[in-house]
Amino acid sequence: MSDERRPLADLAASLVQDVPDFPEPGVVFKDITPLLADGAALKAVVEDMASRAPGPIDLVVGMEARGFILGAPVAVALGAGFIPVRKAGKLPRETLAGAYELEYGSAVLEVHPDTIRDGSRVLVVDDVLATGGTAAATVALLEKAGGVVVGLSFLMELTFLGGRDRLPGRPLDVLLSY
Repeated sequence: MSDERRPLADLAASLVQDVPDFPEPGVVFKDITPLLADGAALKAVVEDMASRAPGPIDLVVGMEARGFILGAPVAVALGAGFIPVRKAGKLPRETLAGAYELEYGSAVLEVHPDTIRDGSRVLVVDDVLATGGTAAATVALLEKAGGVVVGLSFLMELTFLGGRDRLPGRPLDVLLSY
């Protein structure tokens, strides 16, 4: 990590709280609620994520649900549109769907394909890169819809889960690594 990001990383790390055995035994949940509640810290994180976007961005995509919280303000900061990728059954019109594995189960994501113009430059934003299943499924959906995923930005990465391995060759930006 660069020296200029160290103060922000230290601040963010001080606000992320570990919650053991949530949502099930053996999982340590990284709770970003205290970071979200700190206006100055949230603003700094959003500005940092936006400033590190690889070139012009047409769309920012956030995955349900904390990806919405970080992705929408990043989109505003970039002057880009925002697209939510939702859990199955939450979007009211035609969708594309993709199944994926979590560190503690499996799920299906959906997106409205008509909101992504062919060739749109897309930045994927989420709070945590864990096993990489959610991010990989999202990238596949966006590319199937005609988007060009130019980067992925995460607040934090759980390196011991190897999520990067599911995103080979993809430009990744991460503020915190655990």
